[in-house]
Amino acid sequence: MTAAADLQPTLGNAVIALRPLTAADWHRLYAVASDPAVWAGHPANDRWQEPVFRAFFDQALTSGGALVAIDPASGAIIGSSRYDCGRAGPGEVEIGWTFLARRHWGGAANAAMKTLMIGHALTLFDRVIFLVGETNVRSRRAMEKIGGVLTDRSLTTDMAGGPVRHVIYAIDRPGFANGPLAALA
Repeated sequence: MTAAADLQPTLGNAVIALRPLTAADWHRLYAVASDPAVWAGHPANDRWQEPVFRAFFDQALTSGGALVAIDPASGAIIGSSRYDCGRAGPGEVEIGWTFLARRHWGGAANAAMKTLMIGHALTLFDRVIFLVGETNVRSRRAMEKIGGVLTDRSLTTDMAGGPVRHVIYAIDRPGFANGPLAALA
């Protein structure tokens, strides 16, 4: 199933709220994305620059799967993520393009966001995949922390002016039900 409405749900828990990204979110989301440290170690390490982020934002808007992340306590936008089927195989959906404000790193926000998104995705698909830059140590650790299993698949894409090899992690229904996010679901 790939209907746009199914890939832009409104989801939430005590830690994070997710809703469809809108054009009106530009200024508040760019305020988060404009921190160069958010992108340090990421293959798209130039994404903090306004023209680069504008292209990223515009692609997110037209993707039909972009969600903005909100801190429910303050109402502040703290990042975003996205669903996409373009690089996924049959029965799969990709979750990616995720970033959070640095003050939310290492805490509960990433796990809460991924729990909501994976839980929703697995009602529609058999498996969720995540493309992670091969050298992006922070994101690879985060994937392992939430129960992502490294597959034997990879994909090379152009980012920040050059080719970047991505490894692919996956979480299926049994892995989610028995993995580290199960207690949060």
